[in-house]
Parts: sequence; structure tokens; C-alpha cells
Amino acid sequence: MADTTQTTAGGGLRKFLAEQMRNIAPVFTLLILIVFFSVQSPVFFTVDNALNILANSSITGIIAVGLTFVILTAEIDLSVAAIANAIGITVAYFTMQPEYVNINTWPMYGIFAIILTLLAAFGLGSITAFGVTVIGIPSFIMTLAMMQIADGVSAVLVRGQIAYNFPEFITLIGSGRLFGLRYSIIVCILFLVVAHIVLKYTRFGRYVYMVGGNREAAEYSGVNVRLIIASVMIISAVCSGIAGMIGVAYFGSAQQNGFNDFLLTAIAAVVLGGTSLFGGRGGIGNTVVGLLVLGVLNNGLDLIQIDSFLKILIRGLILFAALVINVYAQRLKEASG
Repeated sequence: MADTTQTTAGGGLRKFLAEQMRNIAPVFTLLILIVFFSVQSPVFFTVDNALNILANSSITGIIAVGLTFVILTAEIDLSVAAIANAIGITVAYFTMQPEYVNINTWPMYGIFAIILTLLAAFGLGSITAFGVTVIGIPSFIMTLAMMQIADGVSAVLVRGQIAYNFPEFITLIGSGRLFGLRYSIIVCILFLVVAHIVLKYTRFGRYVYMVGGNREAAEYSGVNVRLIIASVMIISAVCSGIAGMIGVAYFGSAQQNGFNDFLLTAIAAVVLGGTSLFGGRGGIGNTVVGLLVLGVLNNGLDLIQIDSFLKILIRGLILFAALVINVYAQRLKEASG
């Protein structure tokens, strides 16, 4: 009888670890980082520094929203940073007025530039979706190709130059403030909230989890798997495009390869937060935690003035630990049935 009780308890523990390890580990890591950097730097635990962390994480956060949808379906998108860069450059390109157009007499031109740019992001996402769902190219390869296409668009448009001309609306969102809070933070929060509602409380969100959890079962249930995958690829591209538009205004310029670092940062935020690389588990709440872990880590390492090369190594080790937990949690889940 005792052996049976112990076996049941052991199985229950394994099941609990399988279900909650991805959620507990990132939150625990975040708390440790906050305590550590608060002790190491008196500046860290202040309102101004907290707002600085949020501002620096806002562009990554918008990109990570789209990536969360993709990774939940057990796919990957390696083109997010390249698309963000290409779209940021594109909005600057469309805003460059011809001689016969006066931005002061025709302010709507900036709105047209934004609309054209969003359509460009939608178009790039549609190409990726077509390649993955219709032709059958694995998302890893297809988005790698799209990364090269987007990089090519950036190179053709700027030709090694730096663009500074953006619509007033984009400039306001990128650098403006409301009650001391950057508009970019507000936009990021809106994206996170809307994405959370979509994933948790809509049929589309349930289908995203179904496709990632068990694609074959989803098909037998009548879910249009190809349509769901195509949709998340387009969502990812549009999110990246909007992040690119806001990002170039936030940074004050658009240039080739300006968003290169955002690829690994956005993927790391989603994975660090606990969203499963195998699909079907995780969500926006996990992504928020991952964004905070990265934001706190980068900010704290800067405040204590750690060597920049060592900073890269530390980020890599933390990402590696997150991947180990992700894979181990999946094995526990499979073992527990």
C-alpha cells in the first residue's frame, strides 16, 4: 500500500514538474536577477530605471508577440528582424516626398506611407505563408530565405546610406511620451494584451494551441491547419513590420542591418518565458516574463559595468539553460503521459 502511495506521489510530482517547470523557472530567475541587481546597484530598483527597462524592451516585445503565435504552432520564423529592418527602411523610403509634394500642404502623405508599408509587411508574410503551407517548405528554411529577401530589400532601398525621414505619426510613437510613459511602451502593452485575449478567449487562439499540441488530431477535428499556420506567419510579419516602423523612430534612423540583434533577442524572450519550442504550450504571459528577464539582465549588467564580451556570454548561458529546461519539460510531459 505504501509503495502504491509513493508511486502515485512520484507520478504526481513528475506530472506537476512537466506542467509547471516552464512557468516556474523563468519567474524564479526574474526574482533572483531583481534581487541581485538591486543589491549591486542603488540605481537599479528605481521607477526611472524600470521605465528604461520597459522602453528598451518594447520593440522586442512587439516582435515577440508575433513569434509567440508562430512558436505555439511548433514552427519558427527567422525573418522577423530582417522584416522589421526592411519595413523600417520602407516607411522612410515612402516618406521621402517628390518635389511636387509638400508635406506641409499634404500631411496625409505620411498616412499613405504607413499604409503602404503595412501592406508590404503583409505581402512579405504572405510569401512566407505560401512557401510553408502551399509549397511545403519547412518554416526554418523558408524564413531563412525570407530573411535574405528582406535584407536584400533593405540593401536596395538604402544602398549603404542612413534614412532619417519618417511620418510624423511614427516619430511621435517612437519618441513621444504620455504622462512620462513612452508611446512605444503603450503600443507594446496593447499588442501583448490583444494577443493574450486572442490566444486565450477566441476560437482562433484555441486552434493555434491545437495545431501546436497535436497537428494530426487538429486535422481530424476539422481545423484548417494550413490556414492557421499561414495566419501566424502573416501575424509575425506584420508585428515585425510595426516594430520596425516604431523602432526606426525610436532609434532616430533607419539603416541596413539595424535590427540584426533583435532576432535572437525576440526568440530568447519567447523561449526564456517558457513557451514550448515543440508547440501547444505557453503564451503571452510567458513571453512577458521572458521579456522582463532579458530586460532586467541587460540593464543590470550595464549598471554594474560588466565587460561587454562577458555580457554576451552570460546571455548565451541563460538562454542555453532555458533551452535545457524547455526540452527536459517536454520529456517529462511525454513520460507522464
